[in-house]
Amino acid sequence: MVGTLDYPMFIVTTRTGDELGGCLIGFASQASVKPSLFLVCLSVRNRTYRLGRQAKWLAVHFVPAHADPLAQLFGGQTGDDVDKFASCPWDEGPHGLPILRECENWFVGRVLERTPFGDHVGFLLEPEVTHYGSAGRQFTFHRAKRIEPGHEA
Repeated sequence: MVGTLDYPMFIVTTRTGDELGGCLIGFASQASVKPSLFLVCLSVRNRTYRLGRQAKWLAVHFVPAHADPLAQLFGGQTGDDVDKFASCPWDEGPHGLPILRECENWFVGRVLERTPFGDHVGFLLEPEVTHYGSAGRQFTFHRAKRIEPGHEA
């Protein structure tokens, strides 16, 4: 039944020192209105998670519907083997985080808590900087199911 749900996918990026990380995620949700909080879950197998354990901030990108190659890069490749940021345009954003140019809508959140949820860890974020470029359709879970993951779930 849960597999029939279709929800937006996001790309989370982070930086620890000079190391950049980023991955496509599907487990994310607004967690509170007041205060404004958002929860993203990262697989414990991902390099992004390993970098995120030390990170004070994460950037959450709303993936536009037309961004199949970007979703494939961040969902189908592993940062353990590939420099994903060498293959897409990005800029250094708040707190030095990589901000993907193709994603017009994004926010940077301060990590408040990390909570284990089985094979994922939830990062509770307090948005600090937001950028809203346009309203439009997002890349969704059912399209992401076609991507062969860079790491097993």
